[in-house]
Amino acid sequence: MKIKSRVQLRKSAKNQLLSDIRSVFGDAVKQLENSKFETANIDDMHLILVDGEPLLFQINDFYFPTVKGALKLELRKNVVTVDSGAVRFVVNGADIMCPGIVAADDNILEGDPVIIIEEAHSKPLAVGTALIPGAEMKGNTGKGVKSIHYVGDKLWNLDI
Repeated sequence: MKIKSRVQLRKSAKNQLLSDIRSVFGDAVKQLENSKFETANIDDMHLILVDGEPLLFQINDFYFPTVKGALKLELRKNVVTVDSGAVRFVVNGADIMCPGIVAADDNILEGDPVIIIEEAHSKPLAVGTALIPGAEMKGNTGKGVKSIHYVGDKLWNLDI
């Protein structure tokens, strides 16, 4: 992956971005208020660099934290927790199946961006989009989350 362009965000765009992310992932993003935000186009992805680190990316109209961003910011809202048996599938890019989900935030709606964490250490493994509401994920059958970015993919391995 190569950066095609890199531009610093204006203050108004940065504030709007922080507001959008705070509404989904909570006040943990408040720590970014004094950071430098840049946009970077990499392949077909719109990436947000925060103080030079790839912490956010955009797909359609939604902003998602990268897995490294979720880890650094310690995001704990819109979280789906998977059991240890699901970990090897999640880190290989598989969608998250409901039988492997042990907990999910009840406020997650269908289509919301979510962070997938593992049960034992509560570390982020992937980022995805909810296919069903969070309240219906645990104990259900079928897919619960569409995986978008995971540990070990090309975005995880991106060096800037």
